[in-house]
Amino acid sequence: MDREQRLRNWERTAQPCLLLASLLFLTSYAVRVLVPDLSPGWRAWWELVTVVTWGFFVVEYLARLAFSSDRRHFLRTRWLDLIVTVLPLLRPLRIVDMHERMQRRRDHPRLVLESRVMAYTGLTSLLLGFAASLAVYHDERSAPGANIHTFGDAVWWACSTLTTTGYGDATPVTSRGRVVAVALMFVGVALIGAVVGSFSSWLLRRFRQDGET
Repeated sequence: MDREQRLRNWERTAQPCLLLASLLFLTSYAVRVLVPDLSPGWRAWWELVTVVTWGFFVVEYLARLAFSSDRRHFLRTRWLDLIVTVLPLLRPLRIVDMHERMQRRRDHPRLVLESRVMAYTGLTSLLLGFAASLAVYHDERSAPGANIHTFGDAVWWACSTLTTTGYGDATPVTSRGRVVAVALMFVGVALIGAVVGSFSSWLLRRFRQDGET
């Protein structure tokens, strides 16, 4: 069995474990942020879950790198995997990539391309918005001069940022909060562009079909 086949087998085997680890990581982070008065025992438990799942992400990435026949090509083309390994809160971005790889194994996808893009973009937006809300709320809730005091404020801020509305009534004041905000702005523009482009493509295809008939 060559390296590429072993890489494909490993990715297929590790995908369910990665999904479970991603959910556990997000859950552990959410519990530690939203429940600040955890007992020492439970806090240690959820911190252990965070460390173990993060370690699994690192091991899984290194294993795929080791199985790859061309490691430079792997690093160059799988840069998103490296980013979400270093910053696990961005792991929802892998949903689109994982979905496309799964679709390539099917001869007849059940949904047209435009619908798939919009559906997975929407799911990615929800998960990223939730993760960004947690990160900003964690940094902003006790910062001097902050106007994001509750998790609801953080969710409202994430929604207005992701949709590029930007009301300005809730804004981060900490350095890390602003870094998260800048990242969410770029992601929001990209996701909205993907949805608008897919919808426009669907409209053009329908108009073309109507014109032919």
